[in-house]
Amino acid sequence: MGFFITDISLLIAFALFVAIFLSKNKKNLGKEGSMILYRTQWGVKFIDKIGNKYKKTLKTLSYFSIFVGGILMVSMIYLITRSVWNYITTSISEMINAPPIMPLIPYFPQLFGLESFFPPFYFTYFILAIVIVATVHEFAHGIFARRYGIKIKSTGFAFWKYFPAFFGAFVEQDEKQMNKGSKFEQMSILSAGVFANVLTAVVFGLLMILLFSQAFSASGVQISNYAFDVINASEIQKIENIGGEGFIEIKTENTNYLLTPELLEKQQDRELLIVFYNSPLIKNKIQGTIKKINGEEIKDIWKLREELEKYSSGDKILLTTKKSGIEKENEIILGEHPENSSQAFLGFNTYSRPDNFMLSMMFAYRLQDIYETANEFNWFVYYLFWWIIVINLLVALFNMLPLGILDGGRFFYLGIWAITKNEKIGKKLFVFATYFLLFLLAVMMSKWIFRFF
Repeated sequence: MGFFITDISLLIAFALFVAIFLSKNKKNLGKEGSMILYRTQWGVKFIDKIGNKYKKTLKTLSYFSIFVGGILMVSMIYLITRSVWNYITTSISEMINAPPIMPLIPYFPQLFGLESFFPPFYFTYFILAIVIVATVHEFAHGIFARRYGIKIKSTGFAFWKYFPAFFGAFVEQDEKQMNKGSKFEQMSILSAGVFANVLTAVVFGLLMILLFSQAFSASGVQISNYAFDVINASEIQKIENIGGEGFIEIKTENTNYLLTPELLEKQQDRELLIVFYNSPLIKNKIQGTIKKINGEEIKDIWKLREELEKYSSGDKILLTTKKSGIEKENEIILGEHPENSSQAFLGFNTYSRPDNFMLSMMFAYRLQDIYETANEFNWFVYYLFWWIIVINLLVALFNMLPLGILDGGRFFYLGIWAITKNEKIGKKLFVFATYFLLFLLAVMMSKWIFRFF
């Protein structure tokens, strides 16, 4: 809570600083839509130097840049299409409060109840990550543009006029010279920004491995969710209220499941239901990270499996868990595994991958209970690196959407033109792709909005 107050103070101070700075530099300001542009010559000499000095290297990198841009574009189109399909055919819009399309803003996990899925996202993380992401993205555009003889007019920052604390960077090139370049040159320049973002994500990923493989050690297994199944509503034979335990029991021909009344109500009109196995963990409402079984320390998922093999269903164990820094002992009776009656069953899912440090650090959450470390500063740097990696990848993917306002729009048009040798086909497919994607995004937003009616 102490750092949260400090972070809010930094946000307010930064917003005031930007407002004062912009008011004192009005002569350097311009407007473009909802953005205020502050133009400078900062970094132009550096861009010129790199772009002119390493022409052969940049020419070689151009091929990689275009290839990465193409892969990102195809990936993003697939992800958008798949996301829209899942969004309109499943209940995800009712389970997640956050709108499907929104800018990345500080504190969004807290604002939309997503703390279980994302690490904390303070303003401090936001501003440091955005500075890195925007700088490498825009400077890469500028450097590749200079490689192909395109003049850089200015660099600068773009501030959202409604709240100037939200900002980005830009490199302004000579558009006439840009349009005269070959399709290869233009595609190279357009994809350079996302190529740089991917490289930055890789670099920070390697830094995470180098720095944190020594600072952190596995010390538990996260209960990310209770073990669940998906059943057809037609399979249900009986529904009973367990009363004091706060669960509804769902009985099918072969298995008994549990649900909370709230989750059952949300799914009452659906053919497919998400239900929880009637397991020891959910019945005892145990959450957090598994640390010990009968005093035996549990370092990782493999140790947990090894320890559970010593017991059978019906055995009583003392399960030590840790949540938010507090350890708790729970006396429970092990259940019977639904797929193998000879195995003892706790009943949980985990996203932790202690056997692979990088995967574990990228996908696990509430890591303070899973990994031991020397001090809180390590966690601060870890989460900063995590967000730098994620935001770089998100910016790279988003920018390669074939929409007119993004790098991917012109990249798509030029790519189709190059493949078909017909500019008209390139323009027509570009227009179709733009409207098709806008339609898909509108469908997702509509589904989310109508959940309130």
